[in-house]
Amino acid sequence: MNQAVSHTAPRESVRPQKSRPQRLYRTVWRWHFYAGVCCIPFVIILALSGAIYLFKPQFEAWVDRPYQQLPVGVTSVSVNAQIATARAAVPGAQFMTYQLPANATSAAIISVNDAGARTLVYVDPYQNKALKVIPYSDQFMQQVKAFHGALLAGTAGSVIVELAACWAVILVVTGLYLWWPRTSNGFAGVLYPRLRQGRRIFWRDIHAVTGFWLASFTLFLLVSGLPWTTVWGAAFKELRQWNSAPVVQSWSSGAVKAAPAWRPQAVESVDLPDHVVRAVQDLTMAQPVELSVAASEPLVIKASSLSQNRPKRATVWLDGRTGDVQRAQNFAQKGTLDRVIGFGIAAHEGHLFGWFNQLLGVLTTLGLVLLCVSGTILWWRRKPAKRLGAPTAMPAGNAAMVVTGLILALGVALPLVGLSMIAVLLLEWLVLRRIPALRHWLGLTPATNP
Repeated sequence: MNQAVSHTAPRESVRPQKSRPQRLYRTVWRWHFYAGVCCIPFVIILALSGAIYLFKPQFEAWVDRPYQQLPVGVTSVSVNAQIATARAAVPGAQFMTYQLPANATSAAIISVNDAGARTLVYVDPYQNKALKVIPYSDQFMQQVKAFHGALLAGTAGSVIVELAACWAVILVVTGLYLWWPRTSNGFAGVLYPRLRQGRRIFWRDIHAVTGFWLASFTLFLLVSGLPWTTVWGAAFKELRQWNSAPVVQSWSSGAVKAAPAWRPQAVESVDLPDHVVRAVQDLTMAQPVELSVAASEPLVIKASSLSQNRPKRATVWLDGRTGDVQRAQNFAQKGTLDRVIGFGIAAHEGHLFGWFNQLLGVLTTLGLVLLCVSGTILWWRRKPAKRLGAPTAMPAGNAAMVVTGLILALGVALPLVGLSMIAVLLLEWLVLRRIPALRHWLGLTPATNP
């Protein structure tokens, strides 16, 4: 009887339905793919420019070596005379800051305001002559920094970089999910790549394994860079002020500049007595050290350590007549949040723990380039003709809702991601899905269950 029933009953399906884990995997893969398409060019740009900027101290020491090996005279001229020489080298300029010579054979670096633009003048403190004049923004490392942070395109470039960095966070998070081992076949392809199992396995493993080892370092670089950004940085400052007095940030975002209690101001006349400068030198602050005055307090001199290792920075205010210290602030006296971000910035720039910090930065940035290259190769090898090659969409279900919820949560934490997601979803719903050719090319047509 049972046999007869089995012969006459119709088959319900030729192929089994995709399981929930498979649908979740495919949905995450699609988000990962589209984040990669948007981010890869910018990740390469940020990685290479960031790798160069890691070596700012070494590069600038090499560029400035002719001005760090000056013949030592019997006596040096007064600081005020050096400032006068710097202003004469840039007619009509106003004094801004005086950077203490690094040692007895180094030039003093004096910055002046030349019609609104900051210009640096290197002055021989013994012969009292200008050795070099260069606009501050024309320095190579300043151009690298501007390119790294804003693509040399002002606020628009800064927003583009921030958007790419925020989507890169999603790229890393989804990539970790895709990497997560789902079988117990050992560590091959998980912790180390399989190099002799064909090109497809080779590039897949290079991409997945490199991504795993770099994930934490990449997330750190992305998150520690957010305080500099235009939208997130400004929003973060506003949030800090909701429950406190007006915030004085020790860093600046792209759109809203930090508002320090004292800013170097261009002044027509300045008096920096030599005994006050010697008092600053005796403090042995971390180099470089800049002296400045404010038009509102001409009798107070501010000495600021601008060390790129921010935990070593300190600021001292001195009486401009006697050289006595009036007040001082070091890194340990800053608020907890400012200290955390200070540590993050120092590590981001490669100066928190010396050469090893730079090495980690270089390995991370080069690894990111490898990830971009291997990801592009994987896409190109599997890309169908006349299609973008995005992973085919699965029928909607709980998996898509889970992933979308997680991405939306990241969109709330990263405002530009949230806004761009809304724009993309509207574009897809209103335009892309309604044009058959585009829908097919983008892989928006749900696949049938294989």
